[in-house]
Amino acid sequence: MPNSTVSSSSVSLSPVLVGPILRRITADEFTLWCLITEPLQFSLLLQTAQDICLDRPLTADECWSLQVGEQAWICLIHLQPATPLPTGVRIDYDLRLQAAGSESWQSISEWGAELLYPGETLPGFVIQPQLKSILHGSCRKPHHESKDGLARADEWVEQHLDQAEEWPAVLMLSGDQLYADDVAGPMLRAAHRLSDRLGLWDETLHGGCIANGPELRQSPHCYYEREQLLPKDALSQSVQERVFAGVRKPIFTSDSAHNHLITFAEVIASYCLVWSPLSWQGLDLAPPPLATRYSALYAKETDAILGFRAQLGQVRRVMAHLPTYMIFDDHDVTDDWNLSAAWEMSAYGHPFSRQIIGNALIGYFLCQGSGNDPRKLRKHLGEYVERWLESRQEADHHTLIAELFAFQRWDYLIPVDPGVLVLDTRTRRWRAERNLNSPSGLMDWEALTELQQQLLDRKAVIIVSSAPIFGVKLIETIQKAFAACGQSLMVDAENWMSHPGAANVMLNIFRHTRTPEHFVILSGDVHYSFVYDIEIRFRKGGPKIWQITSSGLKNEFPRRLLKVFDRLNRWLYAPSSPLNWFTRRRLMRVSPRRPEGADEGCRLVNNAGIGLVRFTAEGEPEEVWQLGADGRDIRFDLSDEEEHWG
Repeated sequence: MPNSTVSSSSVSLSPVLVGPILRRITADEFTLWCLITEPLQFSLLLQTAQDICLDRPLTADECWSLQVGEQAWICLIHLQPATPLPTGVRIDYDLRLQAAGSESWQSISEWGAELLYPGETLPGFVIQPQLKSILHGSCRKPHHESKDGLARADEWVEQHLDQAEEWPAVLMLSGDQLYADDVAGPMLRAAHRLSDRLGLWDETLHGGCIANGPELRQSPHCYYEREQLLPKDALSQSVQERVFAGVRKPIFTSDSAHNHLITFAEVIASYCLVWSPLSWQGLDLAPPPLATRYSALYAKETDAILGFRAQLGQVRRVMAHLPTYMIFDDHDVTDDWNLSAAWEMSAYGHPFSRQIIGNALIGYFLCQGSGNDPRKLRKHLGEYVERWLESRQEADHHTLIAELFAFQRWDYLIPVDPGVLVLDTRTRRWRAERNLNSPSGLMDWEALTELQQQLLDRKAVIIVSSAPIFGVKLIETIQKAFAACGQSLMVDAENWMSHPGAANVMLNIFRHTRTPEHFVILSGDVHYSFVYDIEIRFRKGGPKIWQITSSGLKNEFPRRLLKVFDRLNRWLYAPSSPLNWFTRRRLMRVSPRRPEGADEGCRLVNNAGIGLVRFTAEGEPEEVWQLGADGRDIRFDLSDEEEHWG
C-alpha cells in the first residue's frame, strides 16, 4: 500500500479549509461558500481592469456563519452590491481574512495562492449576460478508477484563461456530488480522522443498535459491514414482504451500502474531503482493524483514493472561478431515495433510517442547496438549522429533519438569458396509487403544472433534469420489465417514462402550443453520455427539443454491457421497427447524434469527463462536447440527420 500517513501534529489547519466556491452570482448579488476552522472576519474586493466595484468589510448579515464543530464553521457569503456588477468582463475578487484579535488583513493571494492560475494575482469570474456556453456533469465517485472530470474543467479554464469572455456562464453539477451510500473504506477512515480533528458535532442515534457516533466507530461492523447496522423493523418487514415475495430486505438496498454514511459528522467531513485537498493534510489512512477478507479491498481503494486526492487542487481552483450550481440526485442521500411509495413507507417510518436520510439532507442544504438561491432557502429553513446547531438538542434535530422533508422548493431558476430551470426530481414524486412498489414519477402533477407555468411564452429554455427525460429506450424497457415483476429497486427503475402520469404530463408540456421554440434538457445520472434531438411528429412549426446527457464526472458504465445495449437499442428500435409504436414517445421523432471518432454505429459515449455545450443567440445548441477526464475529447455531430424513434 502506498505511504499515505502524515503526522497530524505536524500539520496545522488552514483557516479556510474548503473553498472558496463561487455560487449564485448575478449583476445584483454575489454568493460564495467556504468552510473555515476558526472565527474570521471577511472583507471583499471586487474589481475589473478599470474599476473597483466593491471594497469593504462584510457585515454579519452578509456572512451566514454556522458552527458545525469545535473547529468548523460553514460560511455562506451573500451580498447585494450597491450598484450592479458589470457583465461580460472579468471581475477579480479578493476575499481577505482577519483572525480574532488581529488587526491585519490577509489577502487571498497569501492564504490561497494555490487557487491562482499562472499569471493571476487574484482569482476572477465573469457574469455572462447570455448563456453562450455551460459546463455540466454529475456522478463523481471518488474511488472509481477514472480521472476526475472537474479537473478536466480546470484544465479547460486554464487553456482559455485569456479569453474570460468565453468562459461558461455556469458550472452545473446535476447530481451525485456526494456518494453517501457508496463509500470506500479509506474515504470513511479519512472522514473519521477529519471529524475528530474538526470536532464535528456528534448526535444520538435512534432506532438502531448503536447509540451515537463513537459507538458506531467502535462497532465491529463499522467498516464494510454497515448493512448489518442498517434498519429493519416491523413496518419495513411488512412492506418488504409484499414487495419481495417474503424475502426480508433492508431499507437501504444498495449493493454498495457497506460503508453507508450515517451521522451528520460523517456527511460534513465527506463534503470537505471531496472538495478540498487541504482536508486531507495530515490524515492517517492506515487501515483500522479489518477482517482479512477486506484488507486487499482497502489497499485497492486506497490507490484509487490517493489518485482522487491528487486532483483536488484543480477541483478547488475551478470552483473558485466559475459560478457553480448544484442539485441533488439519489446518491447524495441514498440509492433508492424516494424510488417508490413502498420504500418511502419503510424509510420514513423507521427512526434510524429517517435520521440517516435527514442527516444527508442537512448536509445537502448546508453544503449545496443554500448557495443555489440563498435568500429563499435561508428564509424558509434558516431558523431551524440555526436552532439545532446552537442547541444541539434531539428535539431541534428532529424538527429540522421534519422541515427538510416537508420543504418543496429545492428547484430554482438560474437568471441568465435564456433561463436555466433546475428541477427537483427527488422530493416531489408522483406516487403510484395501485401498486406501492411501482416506481414513482419523478415529479408530481402539481410540480409539473408549476413547471409549465414557468415555461409559457418563453422563446427558449434550458432544463436541468438529473435523469434524462428522453433516455435509451432499451434500458428503460428492461427497467420496466423488472418493475413489472416487483423488482424496481434492483435496477433503479426511475426514468421519466416509468410512471404513466408523469410521462404523459411532461410530453404534453412539450406539445403545448405556448411552450418555448427551443428546449435543451441537460442531464446526468446514467454514467454514459449521448445527444438526442427530438421533434413532434405530424406537426409543423413545433418546438425543437434537445436531450444532452453527460455522465459521469468520475464514473462509467460497465463497458462491455453498454456496447451490447447500444447495439441492441439500434436494432430493436430502428426507424422501421414496430416496437416504436408501443412507446410513450411514439408521437415524437428521436434522432441520436453521432459522437465523432467513436466506433461505427455507436451513439453512447462511455468516458468519464464533463460536458461542454455552446449555444446560439436563440438558445439552440450549436456545439456539444464530452471533455474526457483522460484528455480524450469527443464532439457530437449535430448536423447528422439519422432518424430514430423511441
